[in-house]
Amino acid sequence: MTKKISVVIPLYNEEAVIEQTYKRLKDVMETLAMDYELLFVNDGSKDKTLQLVQALSFADKHVKCLAFSRNFGHQIAITAGTDYASGDAVVVIDADLQDPPELIPEMIQKWQDGFDVVYAKRIKRNGESFFKKWSAKMFYRTLHRLTDVEIPVDTGDFRLMDKKVYTELKKINEKNPFVRGLVSWLGFQQVALEYEREERAAGETKYPLKKMIKLSLDGLTSFSHQPLKMASYAGVTLSIAGFIYMLVVLFQTIFTATTVNGWSSIIIIQLLFSGFVLIILGMIGEYIGRIYDEVKDRPLYIVEASYGFEQRETVRWMNQQQNQG
Repeated sequence: MTKKISVVIPLYNEEAVIEQTYKRLKDVMETLAMDYELLFVNDGSKDKTLQLVQALSFADKHVKCLAFSRNFGHQIAITAGTDYASGDAVVVIDADLQDPPELIPEMIQKWQDGFDVVYAKRIKRNGESFFKKWSAKMFYRTLHRLTDVEIPVDTGDFRLMDKKVYTELKKINEKNPFVRGLVSWLGFQQVALEYEREERAAGETKYPLKKMIKLSLDGLTSFSHQPLKMASYAGVTLSIAGFIYMLVVLFQTIFTATTVNGWSSIIIIQLLFSGFVLIILGMIGEYIGRIYDEVKDRPLYIVEASYGFEQRETVRWMNQQQNQG
């Protein structure tokens, strides 16, 4: 029986690159002796992305499209794509062509060799600023140190997952998903495939600093409680420092003529302590906010329209969701 590969491509304002992305993906997939589907997920784009993908779905039976009612976020778009995928394996790739589609056959080969997850590991990042490279490096290494789950460093969402892996991924309904971390948490046989990341083919990055910070917080709060423990560590450190400072003040008062006015030292200590308290409250707030999102239990996303799907596929997916609920 012929195997089928589902390629999930999240989209947000990608009109400048979508046709090039489609062509390169199709050229790669046509070289394989496999059935395939290109499943584009339009995450509330404000440009002509949806219209372009609609046209592709009408012209090519391999193209499918989900259209969100608004922008729900990149990680949720990936989640929706895996929810609707029907292949024996899923490949997740961004539309900007920084991750080369030509790497997909190598991923499939490793999958056929027996690996359940094949993730692409960046050994070089071309066309990115020094700050972007440095911040990404620090994030991955910090996350690696703080979590018990072995999340590979220098990896994004570009990966292949066997059907049994993404079937388990469907059962996780976190409101702030960090997909690459969840895939690592699931386990199974995983292997890295090294590559050089290219510059964007066109358009602008969809991960500015604000979204990068949110993604970092999602990763940290989903897989680590260490930030909450910082209060205990810092409390012990401040207590020791305060005790030492007390001895210094007593020594100056008893054995020297140094005048200890006290005002400056009290203000400095007060400012440091207040700043630390606010930081800890902010960390606690991040965790409480995520608990609040989970408790509300709203739908993870809303699909306004779908193109290229057979009616029975949509009904089957809805039944699966109801059974899981």
